[in-house]
Parts: sequence; structure tokens; C-alpha cells
Amino acid sequence: MKNKKLTLLLVLIDWFSAILSWGTFFYFRKTKIEEVEFTTNETFYQGLIIVPLIWLFIYLLQGTYSEVKRLYRSRIIGLTLTGAIFGAIFLFFFLLLDDEINGYKQYYDSLLLLFLVHLFSTIIPRFIFVSILVKKIHKRKFGFGTLIIGGSQKAVDVFNEITNLPKGTGNLFKGFININGVDRLLEDKLPYLGHIDEVEKVLSEHDIEEVIVALESTEHDKIKNIISRLEGGEVKIKVLPDMYDILSGSVEMTNIFGALLINVNTEVMSIWQRTVKRIIDISVSIIALILLVPVFFILSILVKTSSPGPILFLQERIGKNGRVFKIIKFRTMYINSEKNGPQLSSTDDPRITKIGRLMRKTRLDEFPQFFNVLIGDMSLVGPRPERMFYINQIAAIEPQFLQLTKVRPGITSWGQVKYGYAENVEQMLDRMKFDLLYLKNRSLSLDFKIMLFTILIVFKGSGK
Repeated sequence: MKNKKLTLLLVLIDWFSAILSWGTFFYFRKTKIEEVEFTTNETFYQGLIIVPLIWLFIYLLQGTYSEVKRLYRSRIIGLTLTGAIFGAIFLFFFLLLDDEINGYKQYYDSLLLLFLVHLFSTIIPRFIFVSILVKKIHKRKFGFGTLIIGGSQKAVDVFNEITNLPKGTGNLFKGFININGVDRLLEDKLPYLGHIDEVEKVLSEHDIEEVIVALESTEHDKIKNIISRLEGGEVKIKVLPDMYDILSGSVEMTNIFGALLINVNTEVMSIWQRTVKRIIDISVSIIALILLVPVFFILSILVKTSSPGPILFLQERIGKNGRVFKIIKFRTMYINSEKNGPQLSSTDDPRITKIGRLMRKTRLDEFPQFFNVLIGDMSLVGPRPERMFYINQIAAIEPQFLQLTKVRPGITSWGQVKYGYAENVEQMLDRMKFDLLYLKNRSLSLDFKIMLFTILIVFKGSGK
């Protein structure tokens, strides 16, 4: 079963559990705590609509629905318990605190009842759901499409260790790729899917969800480049630990029956922060697109009268996980400015119109990208999206640049604030340092700081 279907199924289970728990709570509160006849009222019907939405939002912030296939029983119990505690307290103050009562004891009893009823109404169907998933994984009937990088004896040993475990770990091996084009000792066990240069294509075509890097110790210098190409995306990366990793305690184990592997996790933003970040992206974009209508109208007139050509400029850029999208900007250059091929702009670039120069200094040309943010191509804050033409040049010099293509690009970035527009590949590499720092230190507070400095640049007109 696909992950989206599993997620939808769990959402529906939680939805019906929330409706059941609210109805049960309301009934027992009236008959047992308040000791009155059970009758429905406006609060009851409001709760049937609002309460399930609140619970689903809490679970979304927790990350319950981010990787449903990787849930296990102890984790779902912990998520349900913490969610029930915070959810019950929130609902108590949001829906119940204004109700008429005959004493504060009824408040305490209502809060405890709400917590217990929702906890047990939710945890039982959830536990059954996850238990079925875990059982199928242990029987190797269900799991994650897995790719092995490496074809030497080390890769064979890892494959044999995982497949010979008494319980399946969820790894459904689709094949392997190698890094030298020679080692193919795994070929009698798994299909050979190609060379490391084709890894992105292999991941896409074979629906790979997990990668195990199984290289010989003499090949460890190549692990950095491999991880740089893969990390930050939706694929889980695992590598073999050496003795130093084990002694330093950097080996992360989530399954006591599993092989000894290190989970390479570069996601520094917690799930709730990522969820809030996307909510802020959507909310701010909607507000901006509405409030900026007069500004868009004036800028459209200025662009149209400044030189012949369209008002908006659309160009293909590389987004999250290499997905191509069309970025939207106000046109700041004369038409046919790249008739001789891709060119970066410079400070005194004659291709830039007079109004275009002003818009670039104030970043007004970027404002239509709020629509890109709204539809999910971009974020308010993130590494600036580049064209594949320049990505190939930069990655050939510094492979770490590919990490920036694993996250949603932004209207503004740390590199954009600190450095401005790049005029050549060397300056792009300099700006990349700031964006890599952002990537390793992402947080909502850092996003707010970058947005604040961007607003100052807009009002000062000090952009480069």
C-alpha cells in the first residue's frame, strides 16, 4: 500500500476516533459530572466539527502523518499520549472553560474525563493499525524500496545480514549500483541498476525510499560526495559505521533486530517547525497577493512603458529534489537579453531597464513569487533557485551545492541578504557558503531574522 493511502487511512481513523471521543465525553460529562439529563446544544454540534480538526492539526504538528510506514508501536503510544495531554488542555480552555459550572471540581473532572476518553478512543485503533503494519513488515510483505550503493564483498555482507535476520526490517531491495563500474558481486542476488552517476534517475524510476551505502574502507573518501548528492531529500540514507563511530556513540539504532547502520539525518528543523513554516508561507502569500494588488498594478504599468515586451518574466529553475518549475518575476531586462545563451547580470548590466534597476535594488521584481510560494514551488525563506546550466557548473567545483536543491527554494535567503545577486560562478560559490550555513541551522527564528533584513533591504533600496 502506498504511503499516501496509509496516511489517509490513519487520518480517517483519527477523525472518527475524535468524533467518537467528543460524543462520549459530552454524554458522560452531562450525566455523570453535571448530573443532568443528556441534551445536545450548540457546543456539542460545534465540537463535532471543530474538535476533530483540532486533533488532526495537533497530530500534524507532532509529525504523526509524515512517515506513516515507519511508525512502530512504542512511538505511536508516545505520540498519542503526548497529543492527548496537550490536546485536552487546549480544548479545555478553548471550548469548555466558559461553560456554566457548579464548582471548580467539575472543571477538573471534565479535563480528566476529556483526556481519558480521547486517549483510549484513539490509542486502541491506532495500536491495531500500527501492529498490522509492523507484522507485515516483519513478514517482509511490506516495507521501503531500498537501494544498495556498492557491489563489493562489503555490500554482499550487508545484504546477507539484513535478509537473514529473523524479522524483516522493512528493506525491500530493488537492486544495487556501484561506484567504479566493476564490482558486481551482488549481481547474483540483486539486479544491477547502473553506475553512481545515474543515482538520481535510479531513485526516481524504482521508487527508492531508503539507500544503504555499503563501501569498502578504502572507498570512504567517496561517501561525502555521495551523501552530498542524496541528503536533504525524501530518501533515507544509512551508512556502515567504523569503530570510531561506535566508540563515539554516533550510531543511531531504531530496531534492536536490525543491522548495525548509521542513519544519516540532516534535517535540523523539527516536524512541527516545518509544518508551521509551510502554514506561514501560505498565510503570508495569500495576504501579500491581496494587499499588493495596487503595487502590482503600478509596477505592471511601469514595466510595460519602460520597454517593449511582457510584464512578467518566467524562467525554468530547479526546485526541491530537482523538480523543474517556472519562477515568476517582473521583467527587469530588455527582451532577447540571453540570445547568446545564459548570462548572469552585473551591476552595470546594459540589459537591465531603468525601472528594472530600481526593482532589483528594492527586490520588487521578486514579489510575484508569492504565487510560487502559494502553490508550493518555493518558500518565503530558502536557498535561491538556480538554473540547471549553473548548477552543473557549480556542482562540478563543489558537490555540496547539490544539498541546496534538496529543500524548497525561497524568495529570499541568507546568501541573498548577505551577498545579493551573483555576477559569476565564483560569486555564486561565495553566496553558497551562506546558504549552506542556513541549511545546517534552519529554524523559524532564523527565518524571521532573514525576512526582517529582507524587509529592510526593500525599504532602503540597498539590494545588490
